[in-house]
Amino acid sequence: MTQTTWYKDLDVSFDKHVAIVEIRRPPHNFFDLDLIEGLADAYEALDKDANCRAILLCAQGQAFCAGADFSKRDEGAATRRPGVLNPLYTEAIRMFACTKPVVAAVQGAAVGGGLGLAVSADFRVACPESKFSANFTRLGFHPGFGLTATLPRLIGQQKTTMMFYTGRRIGGEEAFAMGLADVLVPKEQLRDAAMALAQEIAISAPIAVVSTRATMRQGLVDLVRAAVNRESIEQDIQRKTEDFKEGVAAMSARREPVFQGR
Repeated sequence: MTQTTWYKDLDVSFDKHVAIVEIRRPPHNFFDLDLIEGLADAYEALDKDANCRAILLCAQGQAFCAGADFSKRDEGAATRRPGVLNPLYTEAIRMFACTKPVVAAVQGAAVGGGLGLAVSADFRVACPESKFSANFTRLGFHPGFGLTATLPRLIGQQKTTMMFYTGRRIGGEEAFAMGLADVLVPKEQLRDAAMALAQEIAISAPIAVVSTRATMRQGLVDLVRAAVNRESIEQDIQRKTEDFKEGVAAMSARREPVFQGR
């Protein structure tokens, strides 16, 4: 390992031509604006680094990213003017604009926005213990993090709709079968398998890989930008509902929510 750079709650290091971007908020690796901004900054720096030919996105702890920490009040949502984009999504767009290929090592949970983070990568390496969930409607609000644009491209409209409507958790084996995960290995081999895939990409000609990736992901950033604009508006409206309060309370109490449609 060489050339280590520190960001808040992130570590960026190199193994040959692979940049390892590790989230360090164990055990759940909840995200917030600061974390996504840090990831966007790291990605932009790696985009300019000729030594970086692929990125391995990984995390410490039992979860890849368990989404937002709803035990903390989102003051920004309470004061944001109607129609103003959630700044977290502005930073997410910067992440999607990265030109280098990204491999995500998904141990444990990738939930809500954490699923959006996993899906932002080109490939996901999972294990049977991995859990993927778009649990937004179980919390009483609209899906976010660009998932309304990215997830259908990955697994199709019907499977995406099922995940959105039900909020169910998809295990690693089912995720692999449906194309949500690209590689499935035992948990103890997950980081090594993700690194092996990233190194395999890094061996290819870097100009050709970046060019091919741009073709394969053509229009994705614009789709994500349009998606998060709508997602942000809907989420800000629905955060003020009784259903959202009930969803968060039920999640905290680990019980089934009882929604009233108001």
